[in-house]
Amino acid sequence: MSADPIHTLADLDTWSFPGTALAVLGHPIKHSVSPPMHNAALAEMAKRDARFATWKYFRFDIAPDDLPVALGKLHACNFYGINLTVPHKIIAFEHVTIDADARPIGAVNTLRRTPTGWHGYNTDGYGLATGIREDLGMELAGAEVILIGAGGAARGAAVECGAQKCKMIWLVNRTAETRDQLYRMLVETAWASNGPTVQILDLKDLPKILPKDPIVINATSAGLKLSDPLPIDLIALPRPAGVYDMIYNPLETPLLAQARSLGIPTANGLGMLVHQGARALQIWSGAAVPVDAMRAAVHSAMKAHA
Repeated sequence: MSADPIHTLADLDTWSFPGTALAVLGHPIKHSVSPPMHNAALAEMAKRDARFATWKYFRFDIAPDDLPVALGKLHACNFYGINLTVPHKIIAFEHVTIDADARPIGAVNTLRRTPTGWHGYNTDGYGLATGIREDLGMELAGAEVILIGAGGAARGAAVECGAQKCKMIWLVNRTAETRDQLYRMLVETAWASNGPTVQILDLKDLPKILPKDPIVINATSAGLKLSDPLPIDLIALPRPAGVYDMIYNPLETPLLAQARSLGIPTANGLGMLVHQGARALQIWSGAAVPVDAMRAAVHSAMKAHA
């Protein structure tokens, strides 16, 4: 058995763990390096506080239709913290109580156990802004952003762009219906008249006025497989200031490869992963989190997967 086995819903029927259990849920989940990242942080934290020696982080492959049942079983098995990745961030929103900061997003990626259920947070926006700042050397404040996607990750990104006071958000998505839902959520709910301008960018009918030097953010799963088509053709756009792909495995997606070939600054989602994870672990533990240990563990895990 590997150091970080992939568990399933059926495993919860016979689950037994004497310590404090944490987990990430996704479908698929094989690519996730969250377990070594969090477990490395917990090992460092245990050196300062012995209570963390009994904490451990697991991963579960949970089908979307099974998420409500899984959340109930995880609570019954006394799991203390949960991370959610594709496709669960929006699905879970209807099944947990929501922290005030996450409510405008309509999606959660971090759950903390309460006596009666789960309390949901969203740390993706913090991770994104910090990753862009550290890895691209750019700020969302005042930027024009082309945001690709309309799922849970894109919602978190869009609300964070508003919180960081970006100038404009251009929404791109393969499915017009979900793109338009995100548009309405942003302009009617997330910030109404107090946020950045939001525009829909239809790649089949590009407007005459396009953003100058935009930051392109991919918040879709297109690129998890190297055979995936480009989520956007950068050649059709004004030259971006930078391209940020939330995907971290593979390290270079087709979108990032195209950007590199055009000489455009790029960054993958490793920085976002580390910083959203650190914020989640801080929520669960209430303690200082060793970000450097998490970053080192992620890089080691990615080398092992290569």
